Amino acid sequence: MSRKVDNTPRSTMSFGDHLEELRRRVFLSVIVPVPLMLVLFIFAGRVREVLCAPLLYAMRENNLPAKLTVLSPIETMMADLKIALIGALVIAAPWVLYQLWKFVAPGLHSYEARFVRLLLPGSALLAAAGILLLYFVLLPLMLSVLVGFSVAPTMLLDSATDSGPEMNGAIVQVLPTDPATAKAGEFWINSAERELRVAIPAEGDPARVEVARIPLEHPGTLVASFRLSEYLDFVLLFAMCLALAFQLPIVLLLLSWIGVVNPAILRKGRRYAIFGVVILAAAVAPGDLLSLVIVAVPLYLLYEFSIILIVMATVSRVGTGTVLSEFGQRFRREQSPSGSSTREGNVGDE
Repeated sequence: MSRKVDNTPRSTMSFGDHLEELRRRVFLSVIVPVPLMLVLFIFAGRVREVLCAPLLYAMRENNLPAKLTVLSPIETMMADLKIALIGALVIAAPWVLYQLWKFVAPGLHSYEARFVRLLLPGSALLAAAGILLLYFVLLPLMLSVLVGFSVAPTMLLDSATDSGPEMNGAIVQVLPTDPATAKAGEFWINSAERELRVAIPAEGDPARVEVARIPLEHPGTLVASFRLSEYLDFVLLFAMCLALAFQLPIVLLLLSWIGVVNPAILRKGRRYAIFGVVILAAAVAPGDLLSLVIVAVPLYLLYEFSIILIVMATVSRVGTGTVLSEFGQRFRREQSPSGSSTREGNVGDE
């Protein structure tokens, strides 16, 4: 028995009531992101370290000092402000969308509300999946390749001694980490960070020492130095582009609801879809072939997922709220022994 679709609006409001409700929802939407940005600014330094970790790892893999460059006194603070602002908008997005939903929901029919409840969470999950794929898969692979283009091949020689090179008659120790204690004038090479480090008397307290760091440049004609603000802009812009590209199933689902596409058209157009996905990946990816392939493969998988989604979430099923129930019934029929015997009998009859 099919469910009856309710076409009655939930409530009726006057124009003045709409304006008052809009003012209230806008105030509630803004009251969360602003203080949240101030709180996130306190932890922006840790978030910055997390965002920079893939680049620093790629620099170490290519035998470069794991350091980023800042060219102005306020560059680091402005980068942290940008991280806090974007982080506040992302975290507060569900709250803002909830306020938008509370404003438009009273004027929607019951079946219209079901469409919104399907699209909003689905869009958020796809955007989150794109960002996670970027950070854990795309960035490490892409940066390893891109940073490798910035350095020349290393010339390797046989080591003359096991203790380290000499400097003014003294042996320079090569250590994986800094020693726990050091005297003023001692120096060593930190092999993990590829830096020459020297212990010097601390200013104002001669009894203590501080460690001066001298990066060891990679041999070659290019000096690889990456700027903090430009790298963060690259990551944030790439994350936004990938989050938008991952909305492909939502876009195709909407087009299917208005009758522009259907599963048969999408199945026949797979070769054109591959071409379009490659074009879209080329627009999103930084430019190297590896990045293009890494972006294109998930986008094509999303295209195939869109076909399955369109078959499951038809207009009638979403409007009556039977998407999950019909899917569960179909799954139980396929898993039941009686369904298996019925199908076997039909095959035998054929």
